[in-house]
Amino acid sequence: MKFWQKRVLSPSQPPPMTTIEAFAPAKINLTLHVTDRRADGYHLLDSLVVFAGIGDRLILKSSDTTELEVSGPFAGGVPTDNRNLVKKAAKLMGATATINLEKNLPHAAGIGGGSSDAAATIKALSLLNSLSLPNGAAVLGADIPVCLAAQAARMRGIGEIIEPLPDFPILHGVLANPRLPIETKTIFANLKSPQNSAMPSSLPAFDTSDDCITFLQTMRNDLEAPAIKAQPVIEDVLHALTQTASCRLARMSGSGATCFGLYADEITAKIAARDLQRTHPNWWVTATTLN
Repeated sequence: MKFWQKRVLSPSQPPPMTTIEAFAPAKINLTLHVTDRRADGYHLLDSLVVFAGIGDRLILKSSDTTELEVSGPFAGGVPTDNRNLVKKAAKLMGATATINLEKNLPHAAGIGGGSSDAAATIKALSLLNSLSLPNGAAVLGADIPVCLAAQAARMRGIGEIIEPLPDFPILHGVLANPRLPIETKTIFANLKSPQNSAMPSSLPAFDTSDDCITFLQTMRNDLEAPAIKAQPVIEDVLHALTQTASCRLARMSGSGATCFGLYADEITAKIAARDLQRTHPNWWVTATTLN
């Protein structure tokens, strides 16, 4: 008697991914309270962070070596060598790829462009190569952990303490930058005192965007004054935003020079962006959702 063994064929495996597109959204500090400075010089922060509907875009293709090409309206002045955080992120992952970075965000602008690019690179290389996300990504910069999360969050410490805010409302804003790069370390050096009050230990529930904006009006960015001292044009940007119709709040993001205005709805924000662009054609101005 013969026995026939039934051969069970495993389902075919999908071909390995060789190309992936990634989005690196602008990071906006709705608040930024500097609460102390450690002995090693790092400042302690308490900040509400959201991410915008605009940002840089990356295309990564599997390759034996890592090559970086930068295109887009803000490609000028962006290094393509190992100084770029995208290349540093690839090295951290121990992976290689040909990377095209479409730079749509101004750099050194207080909106985390480089950090968001690095975080997007890390996540894309993780998918391309079936790698786990690294635990030590913060070595690339204090904003990397929150940019990896890429969602509304309260960020504390030197950026390593991340508290996601999943119910944070969608805000409608206008971003404006006078096309002036600012080095963060310069602004921190101008800070009058590193010891300032934090936000409330427990944040209120924001049932609506109006509730959120009302709360934000009572908060601050402690780097705004030293940034204005270094670059007075930032005050002009803030004033111009406040003069747009129905602006509820104007504030600087991060260490500047990008500022944002908040509005009740999308249409009002788009009208404000249009009017601001007409009166200041040399500025970078865009309406966007936040969160």
